[in-house]
Amino acid sequence: MRPLEDRIAKQIDSIPRSGIRDFFELVQGRDDVISLGVGEPDFSAPWHIREAAIISLEKGLTSYTSNLGLPSLREHIADYVEDKFSVRYEAGSEVLVTVGVSEALDIACRALLDPGDEVIYHEPCYVSYSPSIVMAYGKAVPIQTRLEDKFALMAADVEAAITDKTKLLLLNFPTNPTGGVEPREELEKIAKLAIEHDLIVISDEIYSELIYDGHDGFEVPEHTSIASLPGMKERTILLHGFSKAFAMTGFRLGYSCAPVVLTEAMMKIHQYSMLCAPILSQMAAIEALKNGAPEVEKMRRSYAERRNLLLRRFEAMGVPCFTPGGAFYAFPDISQFGISSKDFAFRLLEEENVAVVPGDAFGEAGQGCVRCCYATSFQELEVALDRIAAFVDRLRAAG
Repeated sequence: MRPLEDRIAKQIDSIPRSGIRDFFELVQGRDDVISLGVGEPDFSAPWHIREAAIISLEKGLTSYTSNLGLPSLREHIADYVEDKFSVRYEAGSEVLVTVGVSEALDIACRALLDPGDEVIYHEPCYVSYSPSIVMAYGKAVPIQTRLEDKFALMAADVEAAITDKTKLLLLNFPTNPTGGVEPREELEKIAKLAIEHDLIVISDEIYSELIYDGHDGFEVPEHTSIASLPGMKERTILLHGFSKAFAMTGFRLGYSCAPVVLTEAMMKIHQYSMLCAPILSQMAAIEALKNGAPEVEKMRRSYAERRNLLLRRFEAMGVPCFTPGGAFYAFPDISQFGISSKDFAFRLLEEENVAVVPGDAFGEAGQGCVRCCYATSFQELEVALDRIAAFVDRLRAAG
């Protein structure tokens, strides 16, 4: 019998394990660690949302739904997207409810990519983007974003990366792991490039409710979706969901909004793989869209306070840290200590029992930084920051 390792599909065998997974296997089972690593709200889903799920169970709503999702949920999604993103989608044919945004990204790539098609995306980025492209037989083409540009994607860099094989452009703003946001003027330039070169855009906007101004963070600056720009709705797949802003990670519910032809292609894969998203989660999502805005704002303001705490403390430590404009991550620069991001994270874990994620887990552009998720309690943040301060003081003393 041939070794099982030889039976693995080549495109799968070429994909490395997630750097986040490798790191956090070291944390499992340790209750002495303060984690600033997991990208998950520390809030529970608001009670009225959980209650909607409970009531749906009590009513015996345990069946399949339409492949596209509950019609009532799709209507609420279409209304919500129009209100938040200033673009209108037809609920019956342009909205697809998925099992998290991760599934939506996967089926979008599989629906559109032929072997060898190139996909431009920006790094540092969420760890699944490159693997999702490769698993769909595409070629991942990363563009490095820079601190001096506030981790925004520059249209000139996009233009330089376009070839005759480029088919998709994948965007994520606000960005995981940097918290970077995209200025409207750059987004407009990128939209023109997409039109000029006939590109399809996948825009992951899962953190769009969690944005902050550059000062105290409490004012809400305008978020622009590329789908809302002239000529872009017809070439954009807008991805969104409920995990981050509504603290509904365990409900595993996302959605895509796209032209009918693209939605239908994605739905073909969805119906034969997932069939439909869980009805319990869909019922909870309806309640979230109808009545969840106050809790979203409450959580956003709490994240803003925590963001400001991290920024003050890193400044006091002498550790440069970009001011994130969105999401709930800080991306401090630890390059002054002369060790890799991975070494910094491993030593911090071993010496101070604080878990952060090495920046290069999000692509080579993240080397020299670490990701700190501030979606954890103020008390734990204070303790973790005290420990980080002690750690960096020792690194400086050691020279």
